[in-house]
Amino acid sequence: TLVYMLDIKFIRQNLDLIKAGAAKKRIKVDLDNLIAVDGKRRKLLIEVEGMRAKQNAVSDSVVSASAEQKKEIIERMKSLKEILQTKEKDLEKINTEWQKLMVQVPNIPDPSVPDGDSDADNKEVRRWPVLNGVEGGEKPQFSFTPKSHTELMQDLDIADFERGVKVAGFRGYFLKGDGALLNYAVWNFVMDFFIKKGGFTPMLVPSLVKRVAFLGTGYLPQSEDDLYKTQDGDFLAGTAEGATMAYHMSEIIPKEKLPLKYFSFSPC
Repeated sequence: TLVYMLDIKFIRQNLDLIKAGAAKKRIKVDLDNLIAVDGKRRKLLIEVEGMRAKQNAVSDSVVSASAEQKKEIIERMKSLKEILQTKEKDLEKINTEWQKLMVQVPNIPDPSVPDGDSDADNKEVRRWPVLNGVEGGEKPQFSFTPKSHTELMQDLDIADFERGVKVAGFRGYFLKGDGALLNYAVWNFVMDFFIKKGGFTPMLVPSLVKRVAFLGTGYLPQSEDDLYKTQDGDFLAGTAEGATMAYHMSEIIPKEKLPLKYFSFSPC
């Protein structure tokens, strides 16, 4: 069972809203085709369920039927079974088409998110932490050109990129000494921040995730080329969010237990 970001009933009832959200996110998805396919899917589903119910009713009638009646019922059952099998194949085919369209439907962006074509259209909401003793104060000015974090780490010998590439390939790196300690310190600082806010459950999550989890959380199919895939069809996650979003996959959560807040870390 796949868990989609948006329910098909919600999509049908708010089609214009979904179209506007997809346009704002610059995501191309044929929503009109989705609605048409969903109509066919629902019609076929009703037919299949009706035929299955009829098949069960006919099977029950065999018990009390005479020998002559049983022969007639079996013939009717044979014909019904053949039609049902054809309908079930059609339903399976259209379900596959429906699922491919459903996983392309994006979640709706918050109304406060500005519209734009590039990073240049981003808007600064707030600054953190306090700068020069003032909340959202001006950034400090330097009389020299500040070094990048990679330069600083190499100069301080707390990161090794050359050996990282040698051992792990593209994007490989080693953090060592104070670099490793700094990594843990940042993680612990952020974890403490959210734990103190209350209501968050810390979790260590898997970095190897099944395809169905990525489908249900919106990473596939559009981002498949950017992900590392195993020979078994599982995927290596790039963040903890994929596994965390799939934690309650295919579950129904009682309203009174919401909201559920997780703070997750992945070895990836």
